[in-house]
Amino acid sequence: MKATIERAVLLKSLGHVQSVVERRNTIPILSNVLIEADSTGQLKLMATDLDLQVVETIAAKVETPGTTTVSAHTLFEIARKLPEGAEVSLAAAEGKMQVKAGRSNFNLPTLPRDDFPVIAEGDLPTSFELPVAELIQIIDKTRFAISTEETRYYLNGIFFHVAEDATGPVLKAAATDGHRLARYTVTRPDGASSMPDVIVPRKCVGEIRKLLDEAEGNVEISLSASKIRFQLGNAVLTSKLIDGTFPDYSRVIPTANDKLLKVDPKSLFQGVDRVSTIASEKTRAVKVGLDKDRITLSVTSPENGTAAEELAAGYDSDPMEIGFNARYLSDILGQVDGDSVELHLADANAPTLIRESEKSPALYVLMPMRV
Repeated sequence: MKATIERAVLLKSLGHVQSVVERRNTIPILSNVLIEADSTGQLKLMATDLDLQVVETIAAKVETPGTTTVSAHTLFEIARKLPEGAEVSLAAAEGKMQVKAGRSNFNLPTLPRDDFPVIAEGDLPTSFELPVAELIQIIDKTRFAISTEETRYYLNGIFFHVAEDATGPVLKAAATDGHRLARYTVTRPDGASSMPDVIVPRKCVGEIRKLLDEAEGNVEISLSASKIRFQLGNAVLTSKLIDGTFPDYSRVIPTANDKLLKVDPKSLFQGVDRVSTIASEKTRAVKVGLDKDRITLSVTSPENGTAAEELAAGYDSDPMEIGFNARYLSDILGQVDGDSVELHLADANAPTLIRESEKSPALYVLMPMRV
């Protein structure tokens, strides 16, 4: 195999595929990127961790078509350190790959491509498109609530399902870790009506989000009950789905919370951030005292002292106090784009519903804390 490629093109593409590769691998070939040069002047780069694979196709000057695999991180670091504008020559033969650019010359060991595992997609019966901007919103508004607890593996991703709403057919994305829930709703795309309920794993969500930053137009999504494939630009990401049942999260969304607090999300975010400076790392609890048209944020810590801050807000129900985890509350407030947020409360022990307005596509539920 022999091909020449611009450093910038190679670096960008390697950046996309190498982040899939785990740093520590018991199977050596999983540390490698598969490089395939074909006679049409295209170079295909592919990396996998057995659950997720990324394939990207880029233009190159191909002298000799062929395929090899070489350490993804090493090749990425070499490309990163080469001077801008360099032309990189890749030549593989007899278990070695020579990387040349200007006066630099590297010889890297390779492994045969036959050992490289490829995820068998099988049949992907459901297929639809989503605009890049919409998929970015779906991911950003929900992924912070994904659980990191490996024991509840079915919560380690974003749950996608289709449903019927008052507005018509919709696609909903939800994530929860048991302490907070985030849900985002969009109009159901054409082709998604018979879609199975799926849980897209956290790592896949992170990788697709990176690719979306450089994409435009639409993302083509194809899926079955066990696999999902995203096609955007010249990259294709295929992932296994989490094999589990996501809990019926609609049961925790409160419908009868009668106390309404309206406040500027930025002021509340900054206030919570300031008073939580002294909160103990373990609990991170902040107490919210509600009174007519004002709220008081307070934190008491045995080691660090006390803090309090008062904010103007719209509230005219009975006075009450409720405790929240400061980080969880800040995570939700950080996703609110408007200049007003609604908190629907019941009492100090009941979950609180948070949203911009009744019509907003994003909805959050936060469990209270004892303080």
